[in-house]
Amino acid sequence: MIDWAAIREEGLSDFSLSVMPPNLALPALPHAVTRFLERSADEDVSLEELARIVETDAGLTVELLKRVNSASSGLSVRVKSVGQALALLGRQPSRMFLTTIGTEGAIRARKSKLINQNSFWNVCLQRALFAREIARLLAADVDAAFAGALLQDFLLPLLTNELFDAYLEFVGLVSTAPEALAQFEQSQFDWDHAMAGACLAFQWNLPDEIVCCMLYHHAGLRILSHPKLGKTAVAAVALSALIPDALHTHHGMQQLAKLEGIWPDFNLESLAETVDRLQAEAAVGVRNDFPLARRVKALCAERPQTDGGAATTTAETEGTRTVAPSAG
Repeated sequence: MIDWAAIREEGLSDFSLSVMPPNLALPALPHAVTRFLERSADEDVSLEELARIVETDAGLTVELLKRVNSASSGLSVRVKSVGQALALLGRQPSRMFLTTIGTEGAIRARKSKLINQNSFWNVCLQRALFAREIARLLAADVDAAFAGALLQDFLLPLLTNELFDAYLEFVGLVSTAPEALAQFEQSQFDWDHAMAGACLAFQWNLPDEIVCCMLYHHAGLRILSHPKLGKTAVAAVALSALIPDALHTHHGMQQLAKLEGIWPDFNLESLAETVDRLQAEAAVGVRNDFPLARRVKALCAERPQTDGGAATTTAETEGTRTVAPSAG
């Protein structure tokens, strides 16, 4: 068993939210979600009581039922009540589910002058679905992988709006490494969005495994050779972070393509098609203008030209050789 609390404590030992700008209004989870997380940690609390907590928030109730009944869930009958949904999901998956719904709602309420919200959440969902499929290959926790990937960049809309001038400078830079954004933030602020997001998630009482997924999502391919994390949801989320977004165009897709050569179970094109199908079935009400399969095809078309663009990729890929071929 992995001691997620110890890993979280080590990763956040030198960071506190107090170092962030005092005028930065950090988001808060809906009260119903916070209360649900507190009470659901007690195994003696009944599903009936937990259902009543969720039902105090009409928006949360509607969103929960809508997502449980989505086409991607594969249910043969429709779920009509919160209690039925919680019983169907189970206690731990319900915590993951409501956490992601609550966090998404909290962040969607914030506007960013630098990030298009629809595009941002499309990429978030794309990464979450990708991480879940990778977790299946690794025999890792698929729910933690989905939640961790969905939330990995959840603070960016807020940060880019409140610290607009600094992030605008980053957009003007030519960055090819997936970790370039975090490196830029470290140079500007002495912290990065992964640390801030993970610390806030811990304050919200999110599971330590999700906190660790958020904290280490910029680890890249080298996470696969980590003795503790290489076959966990953390690795799945780190691989999903290699999918670029509108704010940070980089060579992460090329790194994923290189992984195919050393991990027989990893097929990028097949994974992309699965993600696109699941994203369409999710019916989140936002058109996906950048299907993952299309990006993979574009990558294949330009592959002969990519070798010179990712100087760190080869070294990182070499580090995965002892783990990836046997993962899953």
